[in-house]
Amino acid sequence: MTRRLVLITGASSGIGAAFVRQFAAKGWDLALVARREDRLNDLAEEMKAQYGVDSLVIAADLSKANAPDTIVKTVTDAGRQIDGLVNNAGAGLNGVFTSTKWSDQERFLRLMVTNYLKLTHLVLPGMEARKFGRIINVSSVSALLPISPGHTQYSGTVYPGAKSLLIKFSQSLRSEMTGKNVHVTAVCPGYTWSEFHDVNGARESVSRLPSYWMLTAEDVASTAYDAVERNVAIRVPGAWYKFMTAMARILPDPVGEWLVLQMAKRSAARG
Repeated sequence: MTRRLVLITGASSGIGAAFVRQFAAKGWDLALVARREDRLNDLAEEMKAQYGVDSLVIAADLSKANAPDTIVKTVTDAGRQIDGLVNNAGAGLNGVFTSTKWSDQERFLRLMVTNYLKLTHLVLPGMEARKFGRIINVSSVSALLPISPGHTQYSGTVYPGAKSLLIKFSQSLRSEMTGKNVHVTAVCPGYTWSEFHDVNGARESVSRLPSYWMLTAEDVASTAYDAVERNVAIRVPGAWYKFMTAMARILPDPVGEWLVLQMAKRSAARG
């Protein structure tokens, strides 16, 4: 019997690579998508040796408009179907909104929103017809908390809004797929040890955070896998972030915004 196959974007490092290991350990074959083909090849060999699963390596840039079509066609041409989808590829966009080029904002939105939705739109009909599918959208705890000035500086003005859209999209899609055995989850991690903070220039700032603020990529991937199997619409990894999001639901918005601002000031003072 052919193993189920999961397509994972941003698979070459960090949370994406942790998802690769999580699904491989559960016996899924893999379609690995990222820009760095050499890393994907190394990861594919590692998964074959450790778990005996097969991988398709697809070098692609998810900020390109035609990337989803090319990716899905590559999988189909290989004679495989997509049973699972992890929309994980992402990056930050440094600088305040007025200091950035609109072309960079467009590219950011394709990477973080449009191509998440397009990939889902391409693979969902097959899942629905076969009555099996698992979709994980990597959102962020920033979508559930008051805005932090430091976070938007490093990740982008649009970042919290983009991640908020993924939550509502996941909830809506999960509702539409009720009774069809197609599960949809938005996982909302906080600060996670990965290359993300090196790329967006936030490593020094993040390194000053208390240890209980930091998640591992493995925490995020295992939490998300459990949630999608249970068909939970939203899952927040980590006790600290569960506490913070619970408080955000209880406190009036002005109080939450003031508290976040005070934490940002203390972090800046420590720096």
